Amino acid sequence: MSQPALPALAEVIRSGFTEGRHRGSLVLLDADGAVEFALGAPEQPVFPRSTAKPFQAVATLRAGLDLRGEQLALAASSHSAEPFHRAAVRKLLAGAGLTEADLRTPADLPLDEAEAEELLRSGGQRAPILMDCSGKHAAWLAASAANGWDLETYLDPAHPIQLLARTALEEATGEPAAHLGTDGCGAPLLAVSLTGLARGFRALVLADPGAERRRVADAMRAHPEYVAGTRRADTWLMRAVPGALAKMGAEAVQAVALADGRALAFKIEDGAERARGPVLAAALRRLGVEDPVLDRIAAAPLLGGGVPVGEVRAAF
Repeated sequence: MSQPALPALAEVIRSGFTEGRHRGSLVLLDADGAVEFALGAPEQPVFPRSTAKPFQAVATLRAGLDLRGEQLALAASSHSAEPFHRAAVRKLLAGAGLTEADLRTPADLPLDEAEAEELLRSGGQRAPILMDCSGKHAAWLAASAANGWDLETYLDPAHPIQLLARTALEEATGEPAAHLGTDGCGAPLLAVSLTGLARGFRALVLADPGAERRRVADAMRAHPEYVAGTRRADTWLMRAVPGALAKMGAEAVQAVALADGRALAFKIEDGAERARGPVLAAALRRLGVEDPVLDRIAAAPLLGGGVPVGEVRAAF
């Protein structure tokens, strides 16, 4: 029997006409961790994609790699491959006696469109270090090198660093992984519910100071440009809202936790990136966040003849 359609989280309005809708699931948790608001099926497993990276960074700390500051934020990043990101990845690798050649990320262009255009204009081409997950991979490689673990197989689900990453995710979300897959960067990918994901982010910000989870959360919040980039919504949000922890994932997955434990997670079913900002801003407002940055995050204009004629907007 087919599943009922998920509710619309965003609608596409062109010239006053509803052209389409982006459906999905969303959950908001209050400061005590209880579900305050939900749409769709947030209890169903989804692939969290890069929203799992903070927990994967926890794994590097538990492996004994003492990352701090920008390097720890980079380990949890989906970076834009801006020059400072590339330099940081190279520095992290070099500190472990490694080079870009050790990365198992697929060759890619920068995630940030402006950065990709500049790279191509200057004669650059796809490279593993430009892939947005290269910071995470560099941290895994460095942790593996420090422990004498095999570097060729660090993406195998049975590799010690991946077992640590799985435990970190399952402990924080309070759920066993529902499915094992492969992420776009080649890393193991574990399905959890959106409710579990929101609880996991809540666990990051509420962990005791000095604990691995808190160290990752604090590094991300102190160095958001290394988590995302200078032109990215996660950076804007963490810069503008004190104590906010934000991380996007591919296929329009998003998780956020606020300093007091309020948290959210959502996924746009069709993976439409254009719906992410409007849904994120509306969800944060429902959690009680009011800041001018939300207008910037929500902006998703539709163009006609090069001028705005409509928008993608939240439907709740």
